[in-house]
Amino acid sequence: MYRTHTCNDLSASQIGKTVMLAGWVRSRRDHGGMIFIDLRDRYGITQVVSDPQNASESHTVFEQVRSEYVIQVEGVVRARPEGMKNSNHASGEIEVLANKVTILNEAKTPPFPLDTDEAITNEELRLKYRYLDLRRDRMKRNVVMRHNVIKYIRDYMSDDGFLEIETPILIKGTPEGSREYVVPSRLHPGTFYVLPQSPQQLKQLSMVAGLDKYFQIARCFRDEDQRGDRQPEFTQLDVEMSFVDEEDVMSLNEGLMIKLCEAMVPHKKLLSKPFPRMTWHHAMSTYGSDKPDIRFGMEFIDGTEIFKNSGFKVFAQASEKGVVKMLHVTGGAVFPRSKIDEMEALAKVYGAKGLAYIVAQNGELKSPILKFLTEGEIAAIKEKTGIKDGDVVFFAADEFVTACTSLGHVRLACGDYFKLRDQNVFAFLWVTDFPMFEWSKEDNCLSAAHHPFCSIKIEDLPLLEKEPLKARAKAYDFVLNGCEVGGGSIRIHKREVQSKIFDILGISEEDAQRRFGHMLEAFTYGAPPHGGIAWGLDRLVMIFCDEPNIREVIVFPKDQKARDLMLDAPSVMPEKQIRELHIKVVEQK
Repeated sequence: MYRTHTCNDLSASQIGKTVMLAGWVRSRRDHGGMIFIDLRDRYGITQVVSDPQNASESHTVFEQVRSEYVIQVEGVVRARPEGMKNSNHASGEIEVLANKVTILNEAKTPPFPLDTDEAITNEELRLKYRYLDLRRDRMKRNVVMRHNVIKYIRDYMSDDGFLEIETPILIKGTPEGSREYVVPSRLHPGTFYVLPQSPQQLKQLSMVAGLDKYFQIARCFRDEDQRGDRQPEFTQLDVEMSFVDEEDVMSLNEGLMIKLCEAMVPHKKLLSKPFPRMTWHHAMSTYGSDKPDIRFGMEFIDGTEIFKNSGFKVFAQASEKGVVKMLHVTGGAVFPRSKIDEMEALAKVYGAKGLAYIVAQNGELKSPILKFLTEGEIAAIKEKTGIKDGDVVFFAADEFVTACTSLGHVRLACGDYFKLRDQNVFAFLWVTDFPMFEWSKEDNCLSAAHHPFCSIKIEDLPLLEKEPLKARAKAYDFVLNGCEVGGGSIRIHKREVQSKIFDILGISEEDAQRRFGHMLEAFTYGAPPHGGIAWGLDRLVMIFCDEPNIREVIVFPKDQKARDLMLDAPSVMPEKQIRELHIKVVEQK
């Protein structure tokens, strides 16, 4: 036996008892004879003391140990002297006087400090030595939070009658939007599996099977460029239910989320219960985002009607073919001109051709665009915005999505500049009634806004023939503080409707049969009405832990180029293995 206790379960109640501990040396301090060691394990830290007068043999060993050595200590629990107690640790009232110490393994000096929660700027070094990074208290807390969140979800769903069903990782390639990871088959030369982007089709087939309440903590894979809240492999809470409508799915998930927050992050304030709901069009038109952060205001003001017949061509053209949106920022007097220029540059990143503005200073308005506006238009701007000294009004004029999206990012930047996004508040909401289709400029065709299995609003079915871009899906997104943490829909469950959607998307009958024939055939065997949702668990835990990106809450993540620096993957395969897989590697010229 290496230990009788862990480093956080010793207290004053064990004073006088002999115990054994094992762990890593977090720090060692020599106080002129007596040596103090902070011993760390997964559970906490305990101070161990070696007194040469008590046990000279153990003291000799203590003189040899260094940081991160793995040791075993046998000793007697005693109270710390008054003034020496440490309230930061569960075992801070006591210490262990060592009688016997054994070095279980020595350790080299770590490449970065492990006894601090402060940010380590060299992330590549952290990822290469991830097993060391995970010894840090902050990272252990994140791992524990992730475990607790997933366990709570499993218990909640199981108690509500859901079955946890595992779906396969090696599946058929059915391109649905994101790039797939491809796996060559050795037994079937020239054929390939893919890793699932999500269990979407498999969970729908579970509904056809009559397994009416499904959930899974599912691993998903997408071969896409990386960013702070994205990884090539990630984890979802995947849910599907039969004989339900939107209200059933949303009610279940909202109830789970409220309970989860109360259990995991009780110090966070929920902005409102029940969670507010808004349509996609309202979210875009008011906040410039389909995942709006509603912890602060700065809602858009529509100025389209003001400029219908304007002499300012930019605004007039936008009013005719798109929209003119205004963002009123109070306290803008503290904006230096350089900050306004930053906002314009930001808007351009998201497709805007420019970002007009008006500043109110010393009782008058100032702006390069004023010379193009009539007194009536200026008066209407004043009336609609309520602009006063020290304020700025930004204008976005373009087609609907571009104008709203670009100004939405300016809104968020202003919110950050004025520190309006309270980190202690959780602002959940549902965004509903998403467009079923969107126009792909890259491919010059219609594409599914979510995926091609979303059901259509009944009242919008007539639009499929001539105005498909106006059709709305029975889709809903779960949003938290400006992040999408979940999304789902009611699904199509009739073959003829699914075939119609494939036709609108330009998927031929032959291609639909090749890619989705298994789904279309399944729908002919009595598919029930069904719907579901998927949560991004990595992203949710990231927010729960107040971390800047999801790599901080994944035990072994990839870097920003989808590499595993610890295992040095991806790697070159032996030529023999490549031949067995019936593939050929073509060198890049």
